[in-house]
Amino acid sequence: MIELFAGDNMDVLPGLAVGRFDLIYIDPPFNTGKAQRRASITTRRDPAGDRIGFLGERYRTTQTGSHQYADTFNDYLAFLTPRLREAHRLLAPTGSLFVHLDYREVHYVKVRLDEIFGRDCFQNEIIWAYDYGARATRKWPTKHDTILWYTKDPTEYTFRLDEVDRIPYMAPELVGPEKAARGKTPTDTWWHTIVSPTGKEKTGYPTQKPLGILERIVKVHSAPGAQLCDFFAGSGSFGDAADRHGRDVLLIDSNPEAIDVMRRRFAARDLRVAPPLARPA
Repeated sequence: MIELFAGDNMDVLPGLAVGRFDLIYIDPPFNTGKAQRRASITTRRDPAGDRIGFLGERYRTTQTGSHQYADTFNDYLAFLTPRLREAHRLLAPTGSLFVHLDYREVHYVKVRLDEIFGRDCFQNEIIWAYDYGARATRKWPTKHDTILWYTKDPTEYTFRLDEVDRIPYMAPELVGPEKAARGKTPTDTWWHTIVSPTGKEKTGYPTQKPLGILERIVKVHSAPGAQLCDFFAGSGSFGDAADRHGRDVLLIDSNPEAIDVMRRRFAARDLRVAPPLARPA
């Protein structure tokens, strides 16, 4: 089941039970200092279209809408810290927290997470690397995000490595045909393309993350029937990954456009839309 709350996550999280969630993933604003905008588009084959696509056919692109949110914070840690403390309170004893950021704030957030969880509960810095978009000419192009993994307990946590998707060896001739055919388990660097601007997965919501990344987290770090949460839900991709693999998930977002996107995305699913809870006095 997917449970969706529309509202500020700090109006919802304090009212939830201690230790409720086996896995929490959050993709908070990155503090880019600008409004994040993304247009929704459709393409159709048209001999007089504006671009050439598959097999040399011409296609016409039409904008069907746009989504945006502000991404500027005067004191980013003051904004995020109470939410990280709530994540720690809400995790089950063997639970995990994944915090998805980029180079702007990740180092400061890691220090704060070390304070909240304890440095011994830091498990991995996962690098999601991709190769798409504009190229810088005065520095190395920035083509990765960072995902910090913390556990509630430093040694007892869910890690189902047998469930991970295997990836090709970079030098298959060095490992032999049997290992090459099986593939290898990923390291802490995950190469995965972004969501295609014209693919079926695309919702049009800014900063949407690919299902492949989130399904890996869901499958390895939780079991079927587990309780999951994303309280910066955005387009709902983490909820989609959780639901596809038999987990219950609670999603929270304060942006009305995000709520509309998720309502449409999960219209055919087991979706419960709830009002925000009152913040405790």
